[in-house]
Amino acid sequence: MMDPDQISANLKTKRIGRKILVFDSTSSTQTIAAEYAKNRQNDGLVIFAEEQTAGKGRSGNQWLSGRSDSILCSIVLIENRLSAELLSLTCAVAVSEAIGKPAKSEAKIKWPNDILINDKKVAGILLESKSYGPENVYIVGIGMNCHQQKASFPKVLQPVATSMDMESGARTDRISLAKRLMTAIDDWLASAQSHAENVTDRWRELSIQWGRRITLVFNGRTFAGHCIGVDPEKGLILRLDTGGIRMFDAAHTTIAK
Repeated sequence: MMDPDQISANLKTKRIGRKILVFDSTSSTQTIAAEYAKNRQNDGLVIFAEEQTAGKGRSGNQWLSGRSDSILCSIVLIENRLSAELLSLTCAVAVSEAIGKPAKSEAKIKWPNDILINDKKVAGILLESKSYGPENVYIVGIGMNCHQQKASFPKVLQPVATSMDMESGARTDRISLAKRLMTAIDDWLASAQSHAENVTDRWRELSIQWGRRITLVFNGRTFAGHCIGVDPEKGLILRLDTGGIRMFDAAHTTIAK
């Protein structure tokens, strides 16, 4: 089991990971984080779990992971000045950079919340907001596949899922990865506060969708067009096949292809 003292040792972040909790097993780190988020002193708290019995994914999906196979964590952000869109972009950039290049291929972003290596999903991000008093609190859930092998995934996911061990051919050091993750999020959140363009510029460099034609579903309607960028306040920008330019926020959008 990961030791919170090992994770925090030599961690030089200003905000993220000032307090760390590690649970052996829980239904979901998001659920625990929501309780801790009621106390303003828990800004920057990171909750890890070795096992989740009801891990949360986007759009009500379940995040599946074997015991001790992954990084499973939730981050409490109480003192947040970023819009939901910019926060989502910032976390995607940070997670991608924390993973880096475990083999010959660099981790890439599939908007809004997937991180891929060689076009297979290696990590996912879930952004939830809670209202406690006059302002919204955000909880960022992150799942990163570390030790899984092909047989670890259900057959339906085997063609589209991967892990860092599978990509690198070596065993991932989860303690080091957890530290890189918290450092990257801490650094990128600080950068986004004053220079949002740094985030959008890096997102374009890491995006698999920028410049490509994509199809998405927004509030039940299907749209297709070429991705020409991302707006830190309004989301993905498409030049539609039908003409015109439109922006789509992450909360109400699902990528079809």
